[in-house]
Amino acid sequence: MTAMTAASPKGPPRPRRRLRTGGAGPLFVAPFLVLFLVLFLAPLGYAAYLSLFQNRLIGGTTFVGLENYLTALQDPLLLEGVARVAAFFVIQVPVMLLLALLFALALDSGLMRLARVVRLGIFVPYAVPSVVASLMWGYLYGADYGPFAQLSSALGLPVPRFLSDDWMLPSLANIVTWEFVGYNMILLYAALRAVPQELYEAAAMDGAGAWRIAWSVKLPALRPALLLALVFSVIGSFQLFNEPNLLQRLAPDVIDSAYTANLYAYSLAFTSQQINYAAAVSFLLGLVIVIVSYAVLLTANRRRTP
Repeated sequence: MTAMTAASPKGPPRPRRRLRTGGAGPLFVAPFLVLFLVLFLAPLGYAAYLSLFQNRLIGGTTFVGLENYLTALQDPLLLEGVARVAAFFVIQVPVMLLLALLFALALDSGLMRLARVVRLGIFVPYAVPSVVASLMWGYLYGADYGPFAQLSSALGLPVPRFLSDDWMLPSLANIVTWEFVGYNMILLYAALRAVPQELYEAAAMDGAGAWRIAWSVKLPALRPALLLALVFSVIGSFQLFNEPNLLQRLAPDVIDSAYTANLYAYSLAFTSQQINYAAAVSFLLGLVIVIVSYAVLLTANRRRTP
């Protein structure tokens, strides 16, 4: 039996089937492309189409070309709103990123007790919807019923006017900072965890202390993450809407319908029914965001270039 098995000829090897993967890529990408087209490109194209028309009492809807854009460029309400959110960006973003950086460095140092609890506590405000956060801080800011006002009255001190004209912008900055410090902290902390441990060991062997390692090793490694957080902050600052829209009920004399550019576009579309002009304002606001983001990226790249 063994001899017969040894003498039996072997058949030709069967060719292996190769998996065809060339057509699988488009199938995986197709759901994203469909959603991107339906939910982003199509509304964007329709808004661009609307911005080229005007709804007039005589003649109905009329094609006007770029007339809405030229009107928006000379609109004092829009220009004031853009200038206001630019001031908001200058006030709020440096404070927020500095706090996020300090928290990320403290957590990465390994010296903080209950680090997981602290990290979760800082991140939890980001999970709170901005509507809820605005309502909560609006109650805290209240000059008649808020806890700060009650405490000041009990101590015989002047009641702080957080919702006054002078303090409204810092009050809004405080709300947004409370909401997004945790998000940016997680972003920076993840970048720190990706730094190779060998860099820390080499710096320690050269005699560098904790502060020197943080300055010479950690901060340079955080530049891409900080730049990304800064670009996200530019986009979020110029799209400021929920917080002033809700606080408008508490301070209608301070926050009007054109307090921010985004709020102005919303008021034009859904209150004044000027949908065509609102579309043009929205496109100009998007152009401002693109220009400022590009300027931030260009400045960062020039500083990085030796």
